[in-house]
Amino acid sequence: MNLSVSENEVTSEHRNAPPETRLYKKRWIIVFLFSSYSLCNSYQWIQYGIINNIFMRFYGVDSFTIDWMSMIYMLTYIPLIFPVSWLLDKKGLRVIALVAAALNCTGTWIKVASARPDLFPVTFLGQFTCSVAQVFILGMPSRIASVWFGSEEVSTACSIGVFGNQLGIAIGFLVPPILVPNVDDLDELAAHIRVMFYITAGVATFLFVLVVFVFQERPEIPPTHAQAAARRISPESYSYTASILRLLRNKAFILLVITYGLNVGCFYAVSTLLNRMIIEHYPGEEVNAGRIGLTIVIAGMVGSLICGIWLDRSKTYKQTTLAVYLMSLVGLVLYAFTLDLGHLWVVFITAGTLGFFMTGYLPLGFEFAVELTYPESEGTSSGLLNCSAQVFGIIFTICQGKIMDSFNTLAGNLFLCAFLLIGTIITACIKSDLRRQLANQQALAAVSIKPNNYTLQLQFIH
Repeated sequence: MNLSVSENEVTSEHRNAPPETRLYKKRWIIVFLFSSYSLCNSYQWIQYGIINNIFMRFYGVDSFTIDWMSMIYMLTYIPLIFPVSWLLDKKGLRVIALVAAALNCTGTWIKVASARPDLFPVTFLGQFTCSVAQVFILGMPSRIASVWFGSEEVSTACSIGVFGNQLGIAIGFLVPPILVPNVDDLDELAAHIRVMFYITAGVATFLFVLVVFVFQERPEIPPTHAQAAARRISPESYSYTASILRLLRNKAFILLVITYGLNVGCFYAVSTLLNRMIIEHYPGEEVNAGRIGLTIVIAGMVGSLICGIWLDRSKTYKQTTLAVYLMSLVGLVLYAFTLDLGHLWVVFITAGTLGFFMTGYLPLGFEFAVELTYPESEGTSSGLLNCSAQVFGIIFTICQGKIMDSFNTLAGNLFLCAFLLIGTIITACIKSDLRRQLANQQALAAVSIKPNNYTLQLQFIH
């Protein structure tokens, strides 16, 4: 009788044992492929704005119209993020990746046909198509990190995902001023613009083909116990609307949504208006304006990777986020007060300091949000963060542009500093409720306890 009971208990132990987890080498291919097509898309966000004055003359439009070539990325995101997040939850990573790469590729070929002074509506259509692709990209890094990577590397993986987006912006700052010099002859200018568009279209097409043949939905065996638990939630029991409502009732997450929007919105405004700010104080320095933008983003990429590695090691989400936010404010103050000193090398240094912290904040926001909202979908929480960033980005870009027109660049930058100060104060009020870390710790505790019980039962049987 005792033997029978013990065997049942052992069988029960096997049935209740924690699920198997495994890390696949292909996870690195997936995240780097995502980073590549994210790069191609984000490059196009700033390719018009960084040579604002050249495109104004070529298409015969004003500077505010060219600003909208960047802001259309922000505007498109706001209404589309909710249906796209729903699609990500229902159809998964591969479908979203395919749609993103296809739309991005289509937009680049539309632009190829727009390299004539009378075809501004066509080039705007191409940019609009690429902006729709962006909606299918921005919320992916934290989802890919959770689905493919172990608990000790999710922050690093998320940083690599964001890294591609940042590198694209960096190339967008650097390459257009080189490929499209400020020449007087419109036919020669059209030829330069056409070459730039063809290069982008070729890269986008190659990446689309790679996504079709390489990108995989998810690994066969989950990488973490938290991900295994998430897989056990049946699709029928998941309600996207209910998930949104739960997130909106999460006070800590809502505060993060506001602070993330303020910080990233400031970055969008500075990036969009960078050409105007530099040209006002350093006329004829279009190429150096691009290099300053490159410096901002490259420094931010380094900051992102360092922050991601630090989070994986320390798990100090709130402390790191607050420190980086405060330093973003310090960086913007330094940039604002040194821009008009007449020394470009000083601007490079202060812009790099600003970029290291302000752009380095991006993956911190994503990962902190996933911790605060587990087990809600990473795509949904990331989508709400990015939606906030787009709203503030549009508001800040328009307002700062008008302030610069009415007053000067210093007034415009101090306007942004005020909101970064508010964001720093709110960040200090966010409660550090690390739910994903708790889930992984509980699963590991269960793993350590159950084998001991199993051994005791076998001894009892024998």
